[in-house]
Amino acid sequence: MKRRDFPARPGPKTGVRVGMAQILVRTSAAAENLARAEAAVARAKALDCDVVVLPECLDLGWTNPAARELATPIPGPFSDRLAAAARRHAIHLVAGLHERDGERLFNTSVLFDDAGRLLHKHHKINELDIAWDLYTRGDSLAVAATRFGAVAISICADNSPASVSLGHAAGHLGARMILSPCAWAVPADYDPAKEPYGWNVWDDSYPAIARQHRMPVIGVSNVGPIEAGPWKGRLCIGSSLAVCGHGTVLVRGPYGVDAEALLTVDLPSEPAPTR
Repeated sequence: MKRRDFPARPGPKTGVRVGMAQILVRTSAAAENLARAEAAVARAKALDCDVVVLPECLDLGWTNPAARELATPIPGPFSDRLAAAARRHAIHLVAGLHERDGERLFNTSVLFDDAGRLLHKHHKINELDIAWDLYTRGDSLAVAATRFGAVAISICADNSPASVSLGHAAGHLGARMILSPCAWAVPADYDPAKEPYGWNVWDDSYPAIARQHRMPVIGVSNVGPIEAGPWKGRLCIGSSLAVCGHGTVLVRGPYGVDAEALLTVDLPSEPAPTR
């Protein structure tokens, strides 16, 4: 797999620089996936990023039935590796992991600060129907304070057109940006030339959320084949997306099952809207 890095435009950094780590996630290969995530964190720091966002369920792969046996708690060995990477490189980090909590399994996102402290975790609320036999639904939404403002870390379909209300709720809770781990997948025979990926999904909901709250929305998807679970045979295809607080697309990641990339985007400081 050929990796590509896309640095921000030349010139001095303005506002907050976000690294979008569109990495390969292999089913059940936790050690390999976490090593790849750690390498992406290091690259994001080298590109002077303030925060790096990694995909959904990056440890074991989304809707992987083996997560029932392989998932770990948070804090736990998988999240501890990400916390150490954030601390080692002095960078804020958002990522998606499986979380074991007793008999329950959550699709979880985490936010670590640049000292490796866990500031917030979120349990996915709007999961697809195919995943309810595996994951327990989240029942709360909150934001976390960081040095660059309040941040929401809702996951993938939490910000889809069907649940755009969750994105608006994050804005009403005071979020100044949404940083969203994702796993965007298509059938193996999907033809993006006939229907560009995302135009009738994320290109609809992300700008709608962003414009109402003057709040950038960033979704970062993995790449690679889904090798287990109800969507076995589908392909995760990147196409990570960053939309500014005016609803304009700032960055769109490359499309493809092998389109591993690290993108960066500079977000200007946006004043909170008057309500």
